[in-house]
Amino acid sequence: MAAPLILRVQCQTGQTYVPYLRRYLRRAHALLRPSLVDLSLALVGDAAMSLLHQQFLGAAGPTDVLTFELEHDPAGNVTSGEVIICVPEARRAARKRKAPVERELLLYALHGMLHLSGFDDRTAAGFRIMHRTEDDILTRLGVGPVFATVPRRQTRFRGN
Repeated sequence: MAAPLILRVQCQTGQTYVPYLRRYLRRAHALLRPSLVDLSLALVGDAAMSLLHQQFLGAAGPTDVLTFELEHDPAGNVTSGEVIICVPEARRAARKRKAPVERELLLYALHGMLHLSGFDDRTAAGFRIMHRTEDDILTRLGVGPVFATVPRRQTRFRGN
């Protein structure tokens, strides 16, 4: 049995979504059973995300999600990490998709959790596996697929 997830959430914006994210991220973690045991989730606005995006990836403007590994076990597996989500970016994407914002935020948070669990979407094969896994987990949680509802040319996930 995997260790329970220690989940810390900090909000600049989007406080109303925190209970939803807590509930579903803990359940997703139980399904994944990763080495990750400590997760910090930060919900930020465009300005903060733009600053981080520039600082860490050298890209201008906000992105949807950034993920940072903080601690590793002796085998090199991530045990602690941080996922930073841009709430306005989620609102924009949800509006385009005609989907609830909380589902978009959960998708971004799960995307970050998967990165911290060893998934990588930088290759075409990794991209397919990671996003199929996201939708599979979301379906198993009763939320239903989120990523699969986006036409391929509209997919985001620029940050990692």
